[in-house]
Amino acid sequence: MIPLRDSTRSRSFPYVNVVLIVLNILVFLKELGLPMQHLNYFFYTYGVVPARAVEQAATGAPLAIAAVPFITAMFIHGGWMHLLGNMLYLWIFGDNVEDRMGHIPYLFFYLSAGVIGSIAHIIANPGSQVPIIGASGAIAGVLGAYFLSFPRSRILTLVPLFFFITVIQVPALVFLPVWFIIQLLNGLSTAGMAANTTAWWAHVGGFLGGAVLLPFFSRPRRYV
Repeated sequence: MIPLRDSTRSRSFPYVNVVLIVLNILVFLKELGLPMQHLNYFFYTYGVVPARAVEQAATGAPLAIAAVPFITAMFIHGGWMHLLGNMLYLWIFGDNVEDRMGHIPYLFFYLSAGVIGSIAHIIANPGSQVPIIGASGAIAGVLGAYFLSFPRSRILTLVPLFFFITVIQVPALVFLPVWFIIQLLNGLSTAGMAANTTAWWAHVGGFLGGAVLLPFFSRPRRYV
């Protein structure tokens, strides 16, 4: 399922959401100019490497050093489809969550959800040397908050059915749980697979983290 737009309109311009999207695009354009060996170094330096994070936690590495990749990894993507898919979800769902929270609280919520997603992936893959990159964990947190905030919203969705493609309106109360279940099942089915390149547990952890964090960042509820 590919979301195209939602039925809930924001009352304010989503400044933070737009800035986040622009930053992700600018970082990716920077990546395109790097030679392959430099790009790999870039991923390992600024991505979250689970084994490295576990070692740093065990040895008491300075928090200022250990925490940096948890933030920078959210703005790095591994390809055009990775970037565009994430930015599509952020564009559709992020503006409403920012509207619900306010600009600055939304920024801290977004970053916090991304960190929670990375931690969830580390717990599931503590010995992995593969860096995790991308905004998926943070965006999953946005989806978790959206699910609780706008359950009656409807998502215009592109749905492939065998050889046909149709566009239907799906309630957020259906779309987002289905999305979450897909992430959870993929995480369970690929557990322990060294070749797995998608951080499914970051999606799961980010979604649950976003739902849990919502009350701490929300302004008075607006019903839709």
